[in-house]
Amino acid sequence: MEKGWDEVMLNQLLKKLIRASAGRVRSITAVIGLFIAMMLILAAVQIQSNYQQILYSKTSQDSIADFLVINKTVTNNNIGETSLSAAEINDLKQQPFVEKIGTLTPSRFRVGVQSISKRIPFYTDFFFESVPDEFLDVNTPDWQWNETSNFIPMIIPNMFLDMYNFGYAQSQHLPQLSQDLVKALPVQIDIQTPAGVVNYYGKVVGFSDRISSVLVPQPFMDWANTKFGGGENIQPSRVIIQTKNAADPQLTDYLAKHNLSTNTEKTRFEKYRSTINFAVITSWIIGIAMFLFAIIVFTLFIELTIASAKEEIGLLITLGAAPKQLQRFLRKQFLPSNIITILFALLIIFGLQYWLQKNLAAQNIFIHRFLSPYTLIAALIILLLLIFVNNYSIKKYIGINR
Repeated sequence: MEKGWDEVMLNQLLKKLIRASAGRVRSITAVIGLFIAMMLILAAVQIQSNYQQILYSKTSQDSIADFLVINKTVTNNNIGETSLSAAEINDLKQQPFVEKIGTLTPSRFRVGVQSISKRIPFYTDFFFESVPDEFLDVNTPDWQWNETSNFIPMIIPNMFLDMYNFGYAQSQHLPQLSQDLVKALPVQIDIQTPAGVVNYYGKVVGFSDRISSVLVPQPFMDWANTKFGGGENIQPSRVIIQTKNAADPQLTDYLAKHNLSTNTEKTRFEKYRSTINFAVITSWIIGIAMFLFAIIVFTLFIELTIASAKEEIGLLITLGAAPKQLQRFLRKQFLPSNIITILFALLIIFGLQYWLQKNLAAQNIFIHRFLSPYTLIAALIILLLLIFVNNYSIKKYIGINR
């Protein structure tokens, strides 16, 4: 009982000494510095996780910057001569910035499309192209065709639907169409051949952000060009490449040198991606620098606090207070503030993540609502590092060495 009472009295005495030595301003300054560092480094980890999810996850729909459709730039000097020769395609294939290359095969026959629905009557001359399936950004089981099929699946660009809804439909007083409605509307496809018109039925099965063309399956195109093309062989005028970096200076220089062009919006997007990547790396560096600075400040704070009460602590040790008891007490004084600071920083980061997820979802950009496991792991690692620094400083200034 007496031993417990003595320990309580000793702890009360030490608490008064530590509070008097620490000073309120120094204590608040150390905690604020640590909190700012925690916010920066944990935010950097969470931003990096969001960045990876948005741009590189399998569910992300935003991969257009990795695929570029390339064609010759049309000038007054090459009108009607914009096809790409086999040598030009092979030379492009050999470039270091090209991972994969595929040709867009054009149809060698005339096509007309008309509506079957009386609500939306139309007839228009049309065109088809095809591309190897590995370059498509649409994945659907309806994308198949064989010679016995009278049904032709089609993939059209999203911008076609936008042009219809916000241009053609409004000017012609026609109803606007959603993607689901377009997919449900069959059309009649009229292929003109030397023997007459051959009729097929077609339906849109997907919408592409990658290729601005009306696509049909490659097997159908190869078969139809042979059967209806009249023997005329047309060289492709467009190719699609997969590249790691659409803003690669080598790629830009090559296109300019060979009078080739692509969608500049896609190369601009890749530049934005590089800028975001640089910003994330910068936030990492700043966060780590601030964390190291906070560690130094907090270590100095502990050392100054203990050093200010060193004589009194030395006297208590002389009077019989156990050094390990003092170490235990000092741990309890500094560790809770570290834990509370990290938990408070995590709570704020979670609130910002929740707000960001809600706002991005409204723009069809999806990230996780909760904090990344990497952010939580980073917080745990930081806490363990702080515990180590605290213990080292306390041992050093009370003279306990193991």
